[in-house]
Amino acid sequence: MEQFSQLLLAFIVFLSLYLLGSSSLTGCINIMALQGMCLGFLPLTVRAEGFHSRTLLLAAGMFILKGFLIPRILLYAIREVKIRREIEPMIGYAPSLLLGAVLIGVSFVLAERLPVPAGLRTSLLIPVSLATVMMGMLMMISRIKAITQVIGYLVFENGVYLFGLAIAYEVPWLIEMGVLLDVFVAVFVMGIIINHIARAFDSISTEKLTRLND
Repeated sequence: MEQFSQLLLAFIVFLSLYLLGSSSLTGCINIMALQGMCLGFLPLTVRAEGFHSRTLLLAAGMFILKGFLIPRILLYAIREVKIRREIEPMIGYAPSLLLGAVLIGVSFVLAERLPVPAGLRTSLLIPVSLATVMMGMLMMISRIKAITQVIGYLVFENGVYLFGLAIAYEVPWLIEMGVLLDVFVAVFVMGIIINHIARAFDSISTEKLTRLND
């Protein structure tokens, strides 16, 4: 089980890095859905003492929400606005991949300074969560399309969720499920906003929003 959790964590951080180098919005959403499915399995594998019934509910909620519902909403949004690629990011794809690799290294250095909560099967959870948070933030600030920034926000939230798994047994499951619900509502609202922007303007590039006049 320990090897399986380490494999999932390594795969999650690889998917985050892959997102930094991808221009296809459909591909990014599919990768994010795959990452969400991996996150769904993690609560069942990271604790040495096994899992409780509320952990199973959390895992099922994450698997369904991040693996299916949110990707469906985002795929609908890009069909409505008729865009398929991020054309001109503020930071190119090759530099983004390089920065992502640097952030992964930084996350491992920072994780060595943090105490590892008792009961974890693997010490990879903390550095992978930090790396996912940083790469999500990088994606949010380096991309122009609103839909890509939404994906970056979701990757960022995935990192926060991973960090929370370290103390999941000390936090009431209602709080955890509340976080998932907040994310679902946020993405739903973002999808509506993107749709309205596309109807009002010729582009959903956030760069153009800086040039709006009264």
